[in-house]
Amino acid sequence: MKRQLLLAAALLLLPVFVVAQEFEKNIMTGGPSGTYIQIGKDLAGLEQQCGLTLNVLESAGSLENFVGVRKRPHTQFGIVQSDVLDYLKTFQANDRELQSAISGVRIMFPLYNEEVHILATREITSLADLNGKKVAIGKNASGTFLTASLILDIMQLEKAKRLAIGASDALAKLISGEIDALFYVTGAPTKLFANPNIDGARFHLLSVNEPLLRASYVSSTIASGTYPFQTEEVGVIAVKAVMMTYEYQVRKNRYQRESCKSVSDLSHLMLSNLERLRSEGHPKWKNVDLTDLPPGWQVGDCVKAGMVENYKLQCQTPLVSSLEKKTTTNDEYLDLLKKRLKKE
Repeated sequence: MKRQLLLAAALLLLPVFVVAQEFEKNIMTGGPSGTYIQIGKDLAGLEQQCGLTLNVLESAGSLENFVGVRKRPHTQFGIVQSDVLDYLKTFQANDRELQSAISGVRIMFPLYNEEVHILATREITSLADLNGKKVAIGKNASGTFLTASLILDIMQLEKAKRLAIGASDALAKLISGEIDALFYVTGAPTKLFANPNIDGARFHLLSVNEPLLRASYVSSTIASGTYPFQTEEVGVIAVKAVMMTYEYQVRKNRYQRESCKSVSDLSHLMLSNLERLRSEGHPKWKNVDLTDLPPGWQVGDCVKAGMVENYKLQCQTPLVSSLEKKTTTNDEYLDLLKKRLKKE
């Protein structure tokens, strides 16, 4: 018994080594086959090079992501469509609930244009043909849902039977003949439409040439061969994907301070490694213009903190040399961003 007591006492005297748990960081993206989640994984890869962890979360899309950045714990980042931002800004003036939802949410960086994909049966040759047809418009709380609803409203297609179905389920229903068309707002190329069961003799991407829509959205094209079933270039409309964050107050508490640091870190990593993302990440990185800031929204102070030249990025592991160097292109972006931000 004495020996056991001595052993217990000795153990109590041993130094205790505590491994500090990394502060949790999350980015809300979209469905598993969409472009948002691939962009999120690219950013998580950048963080990993620094020995840091960024969790990539699936979601219904833009609306859920916006609310997540505003209210979900440890969710510092979310990717949102620009028309969702426009919608919130337009209707928040007389809506206290919307005002509350917007409060504190800030721009991190603009990203790329997202094409409005409308996959339909060959019998449908124009948007007007959607009247009386069963049309999947995306899940509730998704950007696709809002964009599809706005497009159908603008074109006064009240007789279209709108079904709130996610893209993957909608594609299965389209192939089986249960519905006639589906909307999916995502950056091309998207994995969803690489599905070999999409028969080009039965289905096609619908061209969008209506002047009303061209006046409200960005004109874009989906090049021929982007998808296996697609043999011709298709003229479409697009919205901008924007990365959002929250305006954390560093003096408030530890959570706010650590969250702000995580935003600054990722801001610095993105600016320093844009060329790396373009060469190794999703093809849409090649279309990213970090200076194309959407009007009416402020860039967060924590984002700006990561832009300064002497920002100290504290990595858990040493950065590889390619991450330590800024390219001339990135320096030019930094200068342009600073000029744009001075105008806020």
